[in-house]
Amino acid sequence: MEHGEPLDRVARIQADWRRERPDVDITPQGVIGRLHRLADRLTEELCLVYGRYGLSEGEFDVLCALRRAGEPYERAPGELAAHTMVTTGAMTKRIDRLERAGLVTRRRSDDDQRGRIVALTRPGRELIDRAFADHMRNERHLLDLLTPTEAEALETLLTTWLSRMEHPRTPGRE
Repeated sequence: MEHGEPLDRVARIQADWRRERPDVDITPQGVIGRLHRLADRLTEELCLVYGRYGLSEGEFDVLCALRRAGEPYERAPGELAAHTMVTTGAMTKRIDRLERAGLVTRRRSDDDQRGRIVALTRPGRELIDRAFADHMRNERHLLDLLTPTEAEALETLLTTWLSRMEHPRTPGRE
């Protein structure tokens, strides 16, 4: 933290714990606590944009996954779940809501009559194109709180950390 910046909530909490439990190493709380608070704040800011388009965060993710698929902008529900990191049960609820809103359609798969395909409708594509552009402007605005050098360093650190958490090394296989 730079000299002159006020203490944030995490720093105040850490000061309390240092006073009350000097026997416990609370240094991890500085990083983890701030990341947790930052994630909450970022989610709030991002959801404001989704809300302008009548979408929840999950619905925005589904529409983005369909749009990223390229023409004809369709995927199987299981594929959508994998591309948005949610369960197929949660995906079904999102698709139901988007279908009722006229933003997606469902049809039987040509390859497997038991399977379904979810596709963006024209209104769905138009909506997600506008919402995504607005979302990117919002992310740029949020990132502009950092210098380009700070943003690049943060991205590098977060990429490294996330990769190690998602793909932990197995002992003895290094």
